[in-house]
Amino acid sequence: MAARIHETAIVDRRAELDVDVDVGPYAIVEGGARIARGVKLAAHAVVRGPTEIGEACEIHPFAVVGGPPQAKKHEGGPSRTRLGARNVVREHVTIHGGTEGRTTSVGDRNLFMVGSHVAHDVVVGSDCVLANGVQLAGHVAVGDWATFGGLCAVGQFATIGESAFVAGGAMCERDVPPFVIVQGDRARVRALNVVGLRRRGVPEASVRALKLAFRALFASGQLRADARTALDASDPFVARLVDALRPA
Repeated sequence: MAARIHETAIVDRRAELDVDVDVGPYAIVEGGARIARGVKLAAHAVVRGPTEIGEACEIHPFAVVGGPPQAKKHEGGPSRTRLGARNVVREHVTIHGGTEGRTTSVGDRNLFMVGSHVAHDVVVGSDCVLANGVQLAGHVAVGDWATFGGLCAVGQFATIGESAFVAGGAMCERDVPPFVIVQGDRARVRALNVVGLRRRGVPEASVRALKLAFRALFASGQLRADARTALDASDPFVARLVDALRPA
């Protein structure tokens, strides 16, 4: 089935639209955009080039995907953006392209709720949730299955580990380890993200091992380096937690 383009939409003839793409009223698709099959662009959605959007993504009204970076160092060259498959980008979300030839990259099956922002050179994994108003600054890296509560923010170059939960309103100025809950201004580790781990389908044996590791690392009063050295890291999830806490 050919792409369906509403008569009021503006689609640059240099854009590439696969079959079964639906472009709604007043949507704009710029030259250099490549849109895969099954993508739905709602009314007033904007896709700027060069941007790649994977299969079955949903771009809702007034979202802008692929805008130029808000970075003084960017000198106007190509600003690339890449989204994987089955992402949902809700109203007023902004996802900006990379700087200096880099690409802002988003994996698969992520949900970006209303008003969230993904800045230049950010890398987001898969199966993440950004609630309303979440702000990711430039060069942030987000692991798979991370979840952000509303109105939280992450500073430049920080890493958010896989299956971490960043509580609503948290301000993250440093890296967040995988599998934990952080909260506050400035955000600190509060607990193990047990609910998130179980929803992800992590084996119960690994959840138990992570609980023991969390107590040793964050609640025992030991020096972090001593606790890390003493841990049994035979469980793969514990091993990833320990690796994330090693000094750079």
